[in-house]
This record gives sequence, C-alpha cells and structure tokens, in this order.
Amino acid sequence: MALYAVIPMLIAVQAGRLVDRVGAVRPIVIAGSILAAAMLLPVASHALPVLFVAATIAGTAFMMQHIALNHVVGNLGDSSARPVNFSWFALGYSVSGFLGPLLAGFAIDLAGFGAAFLALAVPVAAGTLLLLWKRGTPSAPQEPRADAGQRRVADLLRNPRLLPVFLFSGLLASGWDMYTFVIPIYGTRIGLSASTIGIVMSSFALATFVVRLFMPAVARRLSEWTVVCAALLIAGTAYSLFPLVTQVPFLITLSFLLGLGLGCAQPMIMAALYAASPPGRQGEVVGMRTTMINASTTFMPLAFGALGTALGMGPILWTMAGFLLLGSWLAGRRR
Repeated sequence: MALYAVIPMLIAVQAGRLVDRVGAVRPIVIAGSILAAAMLLPVASHALPVLFVAATIAGTAFMMQHIALNHVVGNLGDSSARPVNFSWFALGYSVSGFLGPLLAGFAIDLAGFGAAFLALAVPVAAGTLLLLWKRGTPSAPQEPRADAGQRRVADLLRNPRLLPVFLFSGLLASGWDMYTFVIPIYGTRIGLSASTIGIVMSSFALATFVVRLFMPAVARRLSEWTVVCAALLIAGTAYSLFPLVTQVPFLITLSFLLGLGLGCAQPMIMAALYAASPPGRQGEVVGMRTTMINASTTFMPLAFGALGTALGMGPILWTMAGFLLLGSWLAGRRR
C-alpha cells in the first residue's frame, strides 16, 4: 500500500505541470491504459514481487488520471460553480468506493484473488475506451503559462490562502488512509470474512455517495470552512468509537458515519484550492496537493502497521480521532 503512493509523492507536481501544458485528455487515456495493464499483472502471477510492481504502476497511473480529471472539473464554469461541480464529480469516486470493496470481497471469497484483480481491471479499461470513443470531448481550456522562472513549489507553500487548504487536505487524507488500511486488518483480527469486510467498507463509500448527493445544495448555502469544520468533527467522533465495537452492525454504522464526515469535505477542499490557485498553475496546485496526500498514503500505512503491531488498533484509532477533532476546532476558527 505504501508503494501505491511512493512515486506519485515524488512526481505529482511535475505531473500537474504536464497537464497544465498539454491538457487533460491524453494523460487520462495513457494513464488509463497503463492502470488497466497494471491490474492484470497479479492475475498472471501471485508472487509478492509482482504485487509490489503492480501497486507501484497502478498508483502512479491513477495519480495522473486524478490530477487531469480534477483539472477538467476545476475549469468548468466560473468560481461560484466549482463547489457544485466538484460535488457532482466526487459522486463518481463514491460509486467506485462502494462497488470496489464489494466486488473485491465477493470475488476473493468466490473465485480467488486473481479473479478479483481481473474484475477490477474491467471498469478501468471500459472508461478508457469510452473516452477514446468520445473523441470530440474537449479538454479543459488552458490558462496562459506562467514564466518558468516563477514556477517554484516554495511559492505555493508560502501562499497564505493555499497553505491552510493543503494542511487540512492532508489531515482529511490521513483519516481516509487510516480507514482503508486499518479496517481490513481490524476486521480480520476479529474474525470477519473478506466479503463481510467488503460490506463494512462499502457502507463507508455509500455514505460518501449519500452526502455528496446533497452537497450541491449544501455548497450553495454554507462556506467551505463551515463544512470542513463539521466534517472533521463527525470523522473524529466516529474514529473515537471504533475500538469499542466488534459487532458487524455497529461497524457498518460507524463506517457510514465516518463516510458522511470525510465524504462531504473533499468537494469543498477542491473548490477552495482552485479559488486560491495562481492563474495557469491549477494543475500544478492539484499536483502539490496530490504529493501531500501520497506522502500520507506512503508513510501512514508503514506507521500504522508498526504501531498497530506494537500497541494494537485502539491507540492508533484514538490518536487519529484526536487529530481530527483538533482540526475541527482549527477549521472553526478559520470560519
């Protein structure tokens, strides 16, 4: 899981600059083709080194698609429409987050791991073919490039409007990464099957879908920081309760609550990010955010795994709850 994010952590800013320069369609198509191929590698061989390679390639290809797609959505309409546009766009991630664990869990239990990877490669290939078929689909309009000498990452980190968005985005990403990493381990430790773990995790994704259905209306009424404050409060509360329950219905309920919290924040974070981005550097800004998120995805599983082995899951989950609740208080001050 750390390998999935290690190369994106290193090159996401350069990938964002590439999208700024060449547009979004070609990166999406090329990355989609590579991603589908990477998902097929574990079908051909179940050796652990092959899984390392597949994770590295898949994570890098997904990073490129993620930056390019966000670049397209961020350039649709004017600034007032961005929170709504990102809310609709985020529904796509919620659908995949709901179907992915269900599909993987039942495929593993019924047909094995190879079949699960094969099933997950199909929608990637289908989406890439759809974009190739819709050749007339325009890429996002490109802003004029800033002078190369002015395109320094340090300038983005010093931007007083961008830095808080980067930091809160990283905190939310850590909450999401912990759930993705810890819940399968926690479920296995308490004796749940792969399909049951998939159902528990799909309740999280279902919650992100439900809350994002209402986000276009919420975005018209509430500010970005009000939503982020509430999201961190809900997520921190859910994490504080996880170590206290082992029954599946309660795990599903807490996963749903956590999904409501983390799911509602991402569209608002992206809208705030684009509002603060310098002209012509939107892809680079998304790349910088992706670098921070992938740093979390690289190092957090290693830290969670080491600490969880030494201390158990409870202290790890409660520590994350504390950080999220502190973040909620800080976001409330920014309101």
